[in-house]
This record gives sequence, C-alpha cells and structure tokens, in this order.
Amino acid sequence: MSTLEDKILGEKLHYYCSSSSEDEGNDSGDSDKECDDVKYTEEPLQYIAPSYSKWDGTCSNTGPKGVIKDWQRYKQLEAEKRESQEKERLQLIKKLSLTCRSTLDEEKEKQNEDLELENLFADEFLLEYQRQRMKEMLAKTQKLHFGKVIDLENTDQFLQAIDQEDKSVIIIVHIYEDNIPGCEAMNGCLISLAEEYPHVKFCKILGSTAGLSKQFKKFGVPTLLAYKNGQVIGNFVRVTDHLGIDFYSSDVETFLTEHGILTDKNCVPLIILNNENRTSDSE
Repeated sequence: MSTLEDKILGEKLHYYCSSSSEDEGNDSGDSDKECDDVKYTEEPLQYIAPSYSKWDGTCSNTGPKGVIKDWQRYKQLEAEKRESQEKERLQLIKKLSLTCRSTLDEEKEKQNEDLELENLFADEFLLEYQRQRMKEMLAKTQKLHFGKVIDLENTDQFLQAIDQEDKSVIIIVHIYEDNIPGCEAMNGCLISLAEEYPHVKFCKILGSTAGLSKQFKKFGVPTLLAYKNGQVIGNFVRVTDHLGIDFYSSDVETFLTEHGILTDKNCVPLIILNNENRTSDSE
C-alpha cells in the first residue's frame, strides 16, 4: 500500500529504495550500508491529485473582526434588498391605483370649463388682441398696395419685379407688341383690374424689349405670365385664342380666376374689402 511519501514523490515504487520496518532497530552506523532488502512492486504508483473544494468566500478560521465585518455586510445587503422591494411595491401601487370620480364631479368640472370659455370669449383683452392683430394684417396688406400697371423698360426690371417682390404677392406680366390684335385691349383690361385688385402686381413689357424671337412676337402675343414666390404659376400664350380679339376686363378677370391666378372676391373677408374701398376713396 502506498504511503503519503509515495504520493508526494509520485515515483514508481520499484525504483524507490526504502528501509524495512525490521531495520528500524539497527544502529546508525549501518546507514552507509547499501540496502540489501529492496522491495519491488509489480504495479506502478498512480499519482492521485489532491482534491480542492471551491471556496465560498468564508473561512472557518475567521477571527472576531472578520465575523463582525461579515455580519455588517449581511445586514447591509438585507437593508438594500428591503429598500428595493419597497420601491417595487410603491411603483406597483401607483400603477394599479384607480381614481374614483363620481358623475357629479365630472358635471361640475364641465360646468367650470364652460364658464372659463365663456369668460375667455367675453374678455375685453381678447377682443382688443383680435382688433390689434387685424390692424397688423391690414397694415401689411397696405404696404403691398399697387393699384396700377407697371411698365417694365428692360430685362433687368423684369427680373427685379419678380425676384425682389414679397413671397405672398402674385405678379402678372403682359408681354405685348404694338399693332398686334388683342394687345392694346389687354393693356386696357389690366389697368382696370389693377384698380380692382390692388394687392396683385400687374406689369407689361414689349416682346422686343424682353428679347423674344420674331416668330414669338408675331404669333405668341398677347401673353400673360403669372409668378408667385419667384415661381411660374401660370403661362398663357396667345390669350386671344381663348378670349377672342374683342374682350373686356370682366372676361380677363373670369379667365384668370378660373385658372386660380386671381382670388374670387366672394372668398375675401368683408373687413378687407371694406378697408380696400376706404383706401381707394381716400386716394
């Protein structure tokens, strides 16, 4: 049977020389003598690795200080656990809690809301704000008042009349030529429409001034171009094909209204129309 010494050395027993138990009583002088009684084992020694148990964080030899520290740590963990459970419980209570309101409470709240709305609409401050806001809007429209047809003398004025104008203004440009049927009638109609629509910018320019080709000046005029915010919103070449040679300002107005260039007067608020009439009378 292998001994502890054999396990530590991990050697085979038949290569190991050991004194027998019977030689224990021999004198120390015989220690230099070679071992005559050598034991050989037929089976090699198997090395058995020592077993280690996993450390669980505690020690059986912990002193008093270690025991106190472990106890304090345990109490701290218990307190944190209770605090976490209490927070979860409060959150669950808030989530599952229901507010009970009677029908009477809802009716009272509705009555209060109606009373507040009534007071709001009857408030003099709100009415004054509405008046002030309307004045600002009217002042803005007065700044964009034209009321006449602008004669463009060159291409630079043509570009400036479109690009440098307010984004909300509609610009209508009439390209015409002298001695072309319908061009003179269109200029007269635009003069009348400019007075009726003072917030629309009406312009006119000769085809030769605009640098158009002879073919266009002969067969393309009268032409109406409509712009807003720098973009073309209407392009009507040879308008006489739609209106004929003999037409009136009402015909041009209806034509532009049907194509969405001019706003129908029936859709304009009465306060704006009255203000426009007062402005025209003062002028």
